[in-house]
Amino acid sequence: MNDVISHKLPIYGQSQIADIEKELAEFEQQERQRLGLEDTKYWTDEMVDLGFTKSEKAKITMLLGGLTVAQDMLIEAAVKAVGYNILALDRPDNESLRLGKEFGNRAQCNPTYYTVGNLVKYLTALRDEKGMATQDIIDKFVFFTAGSCGPCRFGMYATEYRKALRDAGFDGFRVMLFQEKGGVDQATGEDSGLDMSPKFFAAIIRGLLIGDVINGLGYRIRPYERVPGATNIALEQAKKVCYDAFTDKKPLIPALHKAKKIMAAVEVDHMKVRPFVGITGEFWAMTTEGDGNYYMQRFLEQEGAEVKIQFVTEWLLYNIWEEVADLEQRELLREHDPQSGLEDKGRFGAFKKRSLLWMAQQAVRAGWTTYSEIMGYHDYHLHSVAHGTETAKGFYSSELRGGEGHMEVANTISNFVDRKTNMTLSVKPFGCMPSSGISDGVQSVVAERYPGTIFCAVETSGDGAVNFYSRVQMFLFKAQKAAEKELESALEDCELTLDQVNEYIAKTPKFSDTLYFPSQRKIAACKAARMVYDVRDHMNTTAWERGLIKARKLADDAVGLANATRDASPALARGAKVVARELGEEAMLQLQQRVPLEKLPVIGSRFAARSVH
Repeated sequence: MNDVISHKLPIYGQSQIADIEKELAEFEQQERQRLGLEDTKYWTDEMVDLGFTKSEKAKITMLLGGLTVAQDMLIEAAVKAVGYNILALDRPDNESLRLGKEFGNRAQCNPTYYTVGNLVKYLTALRDEKGMATQDIIDKFVFFTAGSCGPCRFGMYATEYRKALRDAGFDGFRVMLFQEKGGVDQATGEDSGLDMSPKFFAAIIRGLLIGDVINGLGYRIRPYERVPGATNIALEQAKKVCYDAFTDKKPLIPALHKAKKIMAAVEVDHMKVRPFVGITGEFWAMTTEGDGNYYMQRFLEQEGAEVKIQFVTEWLLYNIWEEVADLEQRELLREHDPQSGLEDKGRFGAFKKRSLLWMAQQAVRAGWTTYSEIMGYHDYHLHSVAHGTETAKGFYSSELRGGEGHMEVANTISNFVDRKTNMTLSVKPFGCMPSSGISDGVQSVVAERYPGTIFCAVETSGDGAVNFYSRVQMFLFKAQKAAEKELESALEDCELTLDQVNEYIAKTPKFSDTLYFPSQRKIAACKAARMVYDVRDHMNTTAWERGLIKARKLADDAVGLANATRDASPALARGAKVVARELGEEAMLQLQQRVPLEKLPVIGSRFAARSVH
């Protein structure tokens, strides 16, 4: 009973092993020898945390890609203007998918395959077609991409890039990861060649916002163009004007006005009956404009629809909201949550961070409003994530993150209830975990709760385009009929004929303007139907009455802005009050240490006594 039993856990009633850790180490060593694992070497990722230094900056070219063509192009121009060599990669295609599957891990999602393969394709072309030495490629190029610790494989993107690059023969190629919530991992240190300054971030944000507005104009005008292809020609010219303004370091406002004139020159017919289709789903799948989603936007327009895209700006606002929501939770647990970064800063640190996030949100919205109004993209209101949280409550928790999170559910409900679109199309890559849970599960409950909702969920996998198109066409047919019914109801309600409406539009410059956008009334989503109501209102009011209506609308918008500011103020005010109290108490305590309590004025003594208590 007193003998030590080796390689077994202690048993009650028997003597304990003298040194369990030593026993386990010896057992592990014996097993390693028996299995022949002593000399085995495992691969380690030597490309982690690699960047470039200030001395390398002049010879380094940063590669970027992953957003829309317009945004990649304008971000390239904006970053060039602040002193970096940068190049936007071409749009990913099916050859990118093939290379991604060849050099990437199995069971990745489409965005990974397409984006990883697109980088490998570019570098391989430099080596095999242009004859550039592999080491020169590694020394002179880096890839700049977004990353996250999100709930899906997006969190493994950087590792996938490095694995594929190593297997494709570019071991050591630098991938610089821009974290949504953590800056650029590789761009740290005093000698870093990439200075993540406010100027750098502002350049990226400007390119992103202007790219969004240009995309919005294209999708708003193209379905109604009289001359096929005219909108695409105008878009290329508008992008070139903005690109040159960035690279030549000229004022942006004149360039935006010029871009507006170019887009306004496209002739349109607003009375074409087009079902309005809202796009939602997984971020990359709904944003890309090529083989990655079977040219989904182009297909919808060819089938006679108008497309309502999700702007990248709204994704930024969602990320800011996530930060605020997490901060509110972590404030209560900051002593037990060292990852929050607040445990050493106290309430002042939380208040400061909340204020900065609030200012960031207002800056993004102000930038969007400025650029969109200058370029003629009128009457579009960016999503309110807080409102979306309330809309989705009961269907999908805002605590579940990934993609657009609960905003995908909120958008579907809002599209139907507020008649923002005739149909909602959710697109996701095959096997996308967060979006599949929403699109294939929660959205079915939403459709049951709101009868009449036209919701279509589709997957992309690089093949199967016929099945994809066929499924979309089935739902698009319903949306087309809904749009036609809206126009018929509008004509009946307004007691007008289609010919009367067309004649009035032709002789009224306001309505024939390319950039005119009819009022959103929660009655109809189809643009032609909304045009009928606008024509009726214009016919039945005088210029003076219309001026009063416009003034009232401006006043309502001002009230809405004031209410939004008021809603955001309590949290900031509470934080400021706490900070002021803490600073005051700290000051009084410091004063008390220098001056005896009995010598302080009466009011000061009471305050100090209360502070100590």
